Amino acid sequence: MALRDVCKWQGPDTPGLSPHLPQAGGWAVPQGCDPQTFLQTHGPKLAHGTTTLAFRFRHGVIAAADTRSSCGNYVACPASCKVIPVHQHLLGTTSGTSADCATWYRVLQRELRLRALREGRLPSVASAAKLLSAMMSRYRGLDLCVATALCGWDHSGPALFYVYSDGTRLQGDIFSVGSGSPYAYGVLDRGYRYDMTTQEAYALARCAVAHATHRDAYSGGSVDLFHVRESGWEYVSRNDAWVLYSELQKLPELEKQEQEEASQAHPEPATPYRAVEGGELSVRLVPGDSRLSPETETL
Repeated sequence: MALRDVCKWQGPDTPGLSPHLPQAGGWAVPQGCDPQTFLQTHGPKLAHGTTTLAFRFRHGVIAAADTRSSCGNYVACPASCKVIPVHQHLLGTTSGTSADCATWYRVLQRELRLRALREGRLPSVASAAKLLSAMMSRYRGLDLCVATALCGWDHSGPALFYVYSDGTRLQGDIFSVGSGSPYAYGVLDRGYRYDMTTQEAYALARCAVAHATHRDAYSGGSVDLFHVRESGWEYVSRNDAWVLYSELQKLPELEKQEQEEASQAHPEPATPYRAVEGGELSVRLVPGDSRLSPETETL
């Protein structure tokens, strides 16, 4: 109260705590200041990065992410969970400001639960993505940073949507979000197929995140893997990113050794055809080979 008297500033009336977020123009900023300009000028500038990905295939939707939460050059948490469940058939990857992502996912959980109680069934993945996009678009320009991939299964089958805090909403088969996404896209574009088996999908997701954590300084820790099926989402595994990358580096050497062993076990037969001087083609028959007659030894 004393600080308000000295600054002669009257804040908005807040009679009590409210579970709802304030309106877009209702943030407590100094009198006479535009909220957007004030936050851009005096707001905290913290560098953050991550690697999250999701892709749709025949057996559902795969979601994977690293576990490193960074704040500038400081690793705030090496074992955070960046894939947040919404309900039994829907979850989402989180990229951006951790507090913003956690807050908006709690809001989305509440709104979807209320709609399910009113309508008697859960909304589709497309409806959830549209709802989240509409709610966040009202706060455009207020330094809100949320980039998410909603992964779910509804009456139409597996579905995947990308939603950004400025209201962007996209539907697709592959999405990767975060500072490590260019490296993850390189692996996904090379190995993705819609008709993959479940184990191939798991291996592709782990490989993409592991390569991204090796190249991106803001990604690291472990690799979390989730699978959304028709029966609901499943937490598959958490593997150390460095161990995964080390194992992937050994695969080309093992394949090379296998190829060398196969070539030694089954050597290629010498070709019976050779070119001779003068442009003539000489044909040398292999003993027991009756494909050519003796008259055609020299053409």
